[in-house]
Amino acid sequence: MSELERTVAVDPAQPGPGGRRHRFSDLYHETTNYQFMDRSWRWAVLSGTAIVVSLLFLVLGGLNLGIEFEGGTQWSFTRAGGTATSGEVRDALAPVGQGGAKVLVLGRAGVRVQTEEIPAQERAAITEALAAYAGVPAADVSVTNVGPTWGARVSEKALQALIVFFLAIAAYISLRFEWRMAVAAIIAVLHDIVITAGVYAITGLEVTPATLVAFLTILGFSLYDTVVVFDKVKENEAALVGARGETYSQMVNRSLNQVLMRSLSTSFVAVLPVVSLLVVGRFGLGAVGLQDFAFALFAGLITGAYSSIFVATPIVAWLKEREPHYRAIRERLAGQLARGGGDAASGRDRVAATVEPTAGSAPVIQPRPRRRRRH
Repeated sequence: MSELERTVAVDPAQPGPGGRRHRFSDLYHETTNYQFMDRSWRWAVLSGTAIVVSLLFLVLGGLNLGIEFEGGTQWSFTRAGGTATSGEVRDALAPVGQGGAKVLVLGRAGVRVQTEEIPAQERAAITEALAAYAGVPAADVSVTNVGPTWGARVSEKALQALIVFFLAIAAYISLRFEWRMAVAAIIAVLHDIVITAGVYAITGLEVTPATLVAFLTILGFSLYDTVVVFDKVKENEAALVGARGETYSQMVNRSLNQVLMRSLSTSFVAVLPVVSLLVVGRFGLGAVGLQDFAFALFAGLITGAYSSIFVATPIVAWLKEREPHYRAIRERLAGQLARGGGDAASGRDRVAATVEPTAGSAPVIQPRPRRRRRH
């Protein structure tokens, strides 16, 4: 935090408009004055830590890829009259040589077993063993076989879709705003992808095509929230010529406060139905595909809402502050403060200025009229 920003900032102990603490009504009426940019280093540490942890789990443990990506043979069934455990299923498969199969218990009695691709003549014995364990006819055990070529093709198409997605992001935001904002948006999206993938690596949940669909959905939502913030920043940037006595970072902070309620409301409304899908898919219907889709949406919506405010926008401010025009504004305002003398605590009296927070904005330095000298 620079000396200039320390001078014009409102007392952190009383962050609300006019030096009082925030109330919920301030958030509702968009009159908050949270100092997002002053604490941007904290968000950088938080995001960096989350990314490092996610990468460690991805490298060391990897993702639990579904059969659609790895290929193989899969059995699905529901045990009759009791709960199922992965250990019991592996014990039932041991006599047929598949004690090391991947077993996923769905709900209380649903089971999914996945192995490498097995020839058709060998699948019957495994199906019979699973049917005997479940207490159901062999016809009630569904068998799916996916070749490795098909799985590799799905992975290739998913990667191509992601590349096209990034190119579309860069083109649209560069044309609508500027390339610096496009860079910040792409970094924020990569941040969301890594952390969401890390959540899957930590939890061990299976990655399926439904998960990929959810990924693309949440990336779109994250971009929507980011574009809303960027639009307000661009609107305020047009009037930033130094007359308000603000640096670019202070203008960005004011913009974030102006759209904070909108971002929170949008995220909350989007998360509510996703939580409902997650609860119903996990505990109600036992719908695995629904659960996979909802969990990816939930994790992505949370990280997307966070990154639009605490990742993308601070990066834009950091890049813009290095432009000659905005660097000159910062240096000029810092020079005015230095010429005014006094200590940092009396910043309102220096440079013959007052700090007057406007509704929903950061403090603004308003020059006082000069007194005429008497002859």
